[in-house]
Amino acid sequence: MAERERAIVLVSGGLDSAVVLALARARGLACHALSFDYGQRHRAEVRAAGRVATSLGAASHRVVRIDLRAIGGSALTADIAVPRARRAGAGGIGSRAKRARGASAIPVTYVPARNMVFLSLAAGLAEVVGAGSVWIGVNAVDYSGYPDCRPAFIRAMQRAIGAGTKAGVEGGGGGIRIETPLIRMSKAAIIRAGSAAGVDFGLTHSCYDPSPRGLACGRCESCAIRSRGFEEAGVADPTRYVSRRG
Repeated sequence: MAERERAIVLVSGGLDSAVVLALARARGLACHALSFDYGQRHRAEVRAAGRVATSLGAASHRVVRIDLRAIGGSALTADIAVPRARRAGAGGIGSRAKRARGASAIPVTYVPARNMVFLSLAAGLAEVVGAGSVWIGVNAVDYSGYPDCRPAFIRAMQRAIGAGTKAGVEGGGGGIRIETPLIRMSKAAIIRAGSAAGVDFGLTHSCYDPSPRGLACGRCESCAIRSRGFEEAGVADPTRYVSRRG
């Protein structure tokens, strides 16, 4: 039997990356899951990443440690308060948040250079294991305004990986592809796709400010986007929240 094509899938432990892993597996790929313990305050997601990788049959799962707290500059890696979500109004959560902040505002939960570092290391691992693609769950619809989740950033990273890797330079034009299957999808559409692909969302973790027991706070923007996504998708939300009050 022919060996399956290999892929690197960035698995954070969150909802989006779980769906990406399920979609890559459904494509018939041998998926090598890659997670990062980068000093984030919500490290419950690292444990969730292991659960997701096992549940969805990843061929392997690596956790790479990086100390982004040494850089700081984010509510996720420094002693900066995680903001509460603004109350829901009309329209999608991502668009509401952007209108409330202004179209170009970037929230304090943005982690400087995070996806740039993650994709660079994922491309390196792809070369080592012979993977032809790197899959990442970035999203430019129901998202929090991060510049490293936008199509322009992905295009730039694709060019950099093509120019800066052996696979890109000697690969005969193939190189390592960045796959972003969720980038144009709403959170509700992502949840529906994950449900169809058999994702157990109860294994995932999205909260920016979980309790010591790992329960979701129910107050941060990530919790709000997740909760509203389940509501709009018509899928039961399995998340265990400390609070659902705004």
